[in-house]
Formats: sequence, structure tokens, C-alpha cells
Amino acid sequence: KFILDVQQALQEGGIPAAQDLCAQTRGPIASVFQAGLMRADEGVEAAEKAITTYGSIEMSFLERGLVWLALFIAIAPLLGFLGTVVGMIEAFDAIEAAADISPSLVARGIKIALLTTAAGLLAGIILQVGYNYCVSKIDRIIAEMEESSITLIDSIILMKEGKQIVPEEGSEDEQV
Repeated sequence: KFILDVQQALQEGGIPAAQDLCAQTRGPIASVFQAGLMRADEGVEAAEKAITTYGSIEMSFLERGLVWLALFIAIAPLLGFLGTVVGMIEAFDAIEAAADISPSLVARGIKIALLTTAAGLLAGIILQVGYNYCVSKIDRIIAEMEESSITLIDSIILMKEGKQIVPEEGSEDEQV
């Protein structure tokens, strides 16, 4: 819908109307479009370069929190394994203090070891699922930005040539 609105604004009011529409719309695609439209009067190449540059900036904004999520994915199992080592140390301390090997002496330490391992692995699994979801969503947004940018450049070219901008059919849920 947004792409169709931009194409209509280009057709009816030219680049200034499309810029106003982009300025009033939130989101990475609108920001990338606005950057391209601001350079459109300098030529299609300048608009393409602005779109590419600003697209990279928007991509870094979208990915900014993923580094922390990846860090926690790596740390969670390690903390679980650290708990395993602490639990085993406790079990061996109990054996040493009693000078006897009895299942009841080591049970507490082994229980701690297993619980911390399970907790660390469970946290890592949950975080990995969340990370993959975020990466998938970001990849979809980036693909939409790229496809939309091509449509915008094509529309600018048609407008500069004085031709009618005809919206093209996109995916099932979106017109381009």
C-alpha cells in the first residue's frame, strides 16, 4: 500500500509530494525512500546511491540488538556448565569430608550440576529460537526494502521521462 501511495504521489504531485508522504510515514522503507527522493533531482544514479547507503544504515539499525542476543545464546550454556563444575566440586567435597562414598553424600552436588546444566541449555534454546525469529523478520524487511527500492527507482525514471506510472502487481498480499 505504501509503495502504491508513493507512486500515486509521484504521479500527482511529483517528487515533493512523495517526499512529504515519506516524511509522514514511519518505518525503514519510508526512510530509505525519502533518502532516495531527496537525491532524485540529481539523477537516478544519485537516488540509487542514496537508497543503497541509507538502506545499509537502516539495516544496521534493525540488527543492532542481535549482537547482545547472540552473546546471551553463547553464555547461557556456559553458565550451565559452570554450575555443573560447581556441583561436582560440592559432591567431591562431601566425599572428602565424610571420607566415605555414599550416594546420599554426592546426590546434592550432582543434583545441582544437572539442574544448572538443564537451565543453561534451556535458556540457550529459547534464546536461539528468539534470535532466529528476529533474523528472519529482519531479512524479510530487508528484502521488502530492496524490492520496494527497485520499484521506486523505476517510478522515478518513468516520471522523469514523462510517462504514466503504472503500479505493478506484487505478491499476493502486497501491490508494488
